[in-house]
Amino acid sequence: MTVQIALTHRFGGFALDVAFDAPPGVTALFGRSGSGKTTTINAVAGLFRPDQGRITLDGVTLLDSGRGLCLPPHRRRIGYVFQDARLFPHMTVRQNLAYGQWFAPKGPGVGEPGVGLDRIVDLLGIGALLERRPGGLSGGEKQRVAIGRALLSRPRLLALDEPLAALDDARKAEILPYLERLRDELHLPMLYVSHAMAEVARLATTVVVLEAGRVVAAGPAADVLSDPAAAPTLGLREAGALLGVRVAAHDVDGLTRLDSAAGPLWLPQLDAPPGTALRIRILAQDVILATERPQHLSALNVLPAVIRDIRLGDGPGALIRLDAGGETILARITRRSAQTLGLVAGQNVFAILKALSVAQQNVGATRAPRA
Repeated sequence: MTVQIALTHRFGGFALDVAFDAPPGVTALFGRSGSGKTTTINAVAGLFRPDQGRITLDGVTLLDSGRGLCLPPHRRRIGYVFQDARLFPHMTVRQNLAYGQWFAPKGPGVGEPGVGLDRIVDLLGIGALLERRPGGLSGGEKQRVAIGRALLSRPRLLALDEPLAALDDARKAEILPYLERLRDELHLPMLYVSHAMAEVARLATTVVVLEAGRVVAAGPAADVLSDPAAAPTLGLREAGALLGVRVAAHDVDGLTRLDSAAGPLWLPQLDAPPGTALRIRILAQDVILATERPQHLSALNVLPAVIRDIRLGDGPGALIRLDAGGETILARITRRSAQTLGLVAGQNVFAILKALSVAQQNVGATRAPRA
């Protein structure tokens, strides 16, 4: 199920002009505040009507300004989750969820038949909350209920506008695994607005980067996040790459061994059984390069790689894109270091990563989206 979006609109001195496709999975709209993310998702949901545009969802036209067609929000079958949960305070959690069911059409929904209250309650872990009222819930619990209410309307697409922005780090860590479960088990397309790269890296299968109302990068998450050309917009401190791995073993000294196409990796012990597929984000600033395999080094992770390309920044930095067994790794070093080492495209090098440099928030579950 694919969403096709093409919009233009002018607000005084700001012009929105975006066009992209959102394939199955989670399509993250990423960019700074004011880049046009919320305007775009509101246009898809029917909460905003642009000057010109065309939006189709799985072959159904939601908006076609050339034909004067604009379906009202209630006919678009889009579940919307706002930054604040917007639950009804006088209703219990069960009653809030039932309100979502009130708008569900008859027949199969949420990507597959038979997905109802019990399944959603289980996926979101909110069974113990059903008889409580919103005033007695944490921020993370409220958002899980809001997501459940949206899902029980049996939408064709789930739209989430910065659903974790109002939560502290602990609550974000609490809710991210549930969002991963929804992505992997419901196979429902999602549009996810965020300016937090850690969230995007964990959840997104596709990334669309917006800047000043324009799409500056779009494509599979692994490709966009590791593209040196996109790094200035993504944020140099956030630049990095996604690496697909599988849990191999938990060692007795508290480290977890991961197998990847790039080679074995060791991280502080992960809460995942052997065989679990994960994806980890390796920040470019945490990668050191060597032209020869280092000896007597404390860092455990040393991966052979080949330099694909080198992008020199306007300042003292350089971004080096590496191919490591078919996986992409990004390294951020100084221009001086690149020149001193004589780095060139096609050169064999070694990428070095400290085991402790990958934060838990940069480790997420993964499963390929179903078309």
